[in-house]
Parts: sequence; C-alpha cells; structure tokens
Amino acid sequence: MRRPPVIDSHCHAGLGDGFTGPWDTDASLDNYRVRAREAGIDVTVLLAPLTSDYRCANRAVGAMVTAEPRCYLGFAFVNPVTDRGRIAVLVDEARAWGACGIKVHWRDGRITREIAEVARRRNLPILYDPAGDTATVEMAATAYPDVAWIIPHLSSFSDDWKAQIAFVDQLVRLPNLFTDTAGVRYFDVLVDAVRRAGPGKVLFGSDGPFLHPAVEISKIHALHLEPADAAQVLGGNLLRLTRTARRSARTSTDRAATQNRRYSP
Repeated sequence: MRRPPVIDSHCHAGLGDGFTGPWDTDASLDNYRVRAREAGIDVTVLLAPLTSDYRCANRAVGAMVTAEPRCYLGFAFVNPVTDRGRIAVLVDEARAWGACGIKVHWRDGRITREIAEVARRRNLPILYDPAGDTATVEMAATAYPDVAWIIPHLSSFSDDWKAQIAFVDQLVRLPNLFTDTAGVRYFDVLVDAVRRAGPGKVLFGSDGPFLHPAVEISKIHALHLEPADAAQVLGGNLLRLTRTARRSARTSTDRAATQNRRYSP
C-alpha cells in the first residue's frame, strides 16, 4: 500500500531585494531540494521571499511550479499596503499557474478585508504571519469564518511563548483556524496544540530553505502520533484545505490548454 504524500506546506523560493536578511535576499532551493529528498518530503508548497514586487516574485514561483508540478505547489504572495486595490488581479494572475492559497506577512502590513474577500470568493486559504498579534487573528478569523486561516509558527517565529499559548486557545476554539509547525522551538507548546486542537488543525512546514527540512520534520516524528494522525499533519491537512483551489486550478489550466490547441495553426 502506497504511503500518503509528505508535504512541506511552507517553503520560500526565489530572490528578494530587501537585503536585510535571508528572508528578503536569497531563497535558493539548491540545498533545500537535496535536504527535502533526504527527509522524505514528496511535495513542497512554494512562497516568494519578502520583496518589493510580488507580481514578479509570484511569476518566478509559478515558473517553478509549472516546471515541476509533481514536486511543487504554490501560494500567491501579496502586500496589503502596496498591492492595495489590485489584490484580486495579482491573485488571479497567480491562479493561472495554479496558486492554491494566499500568503501575507506582517512585515508588509496587517491583513486586510480586501485580501480576505478575495480568498473567500476564490475558496483559497490564507497563510498569514501575524508576528504574535493574536488579536488581529481573532478579528480576521471571526469576521471570515468561511476562510481557512493558516497561522504559521503557532503565531510567532520569534518564540513569543505568551502569544503562542494564547494562539493555541484560539486554535482550539475557532474551527477555521489552523497552524503550521515551521520554526516552532517550544516543543511542549506544539504538543499542547496537537493534543488540544487535534491533528486536523496542524500542518507540517519547514520555513525552508532558511531552516533545514529534516530538522523541522523530526519534530513531527517526535510527537509519536498514530499513523492516521501523522498523515494528516504531514500532508493530508494541506491537501484538504487546498482541494477546491487545486481542482479549479486544474480545470482552468486544462481549459487554457484546450483553447491553445483549438486555435493553433
């Protein structure tokens, strides 16, 4: 019997232009590919690095996804401030190459109603890094209960354990709230999240290529979950949350391919 796919739900790819750190400078996949293969990862969700031009960065991610569709999925990265008024346009451009979610980072700005509306109308999950701002998470998830909100790092990459503990309470209480395991270093908080909210609320993510995927996936193995529960965390939850988006993306791609054949000389 074939094992369920292992999916890294959080990996950056491409070049940034901020030059303040790896996250906005260089997210080359050269080392990540080898490390992911050795770690047993089958599919990776790619996100652009932080940059000043997400339209260009998303196209670069799209080229990687299109070139190796069996290895990669992709989310569309948007800036709530500089992309204001054109979120739908950017997301739809990314949907053309198969983007199955939206990514937003606190360094660019807080989540907006515009982004949430686009996600709701297109059945896309939002991966939103709030830097421990659990109040905004509460407002967004409550205002848009039909949007799946994936909050990475248990809400705080900087190990704000108070925020992480508060977020676990939200994870338990709000049915449309999810998290990923990328960069979580307070292991007992992760244990508590899985125990209280259930394995259906937690996605494996590495935050590659900056963090080593084998190190990150070892935390999932250390949870000693039952096989069915581990399968959810290691890929099943990501597939479930993006199912509608992936299906509609395939339909759009197939339709475009048919039209190209029809009008080709």
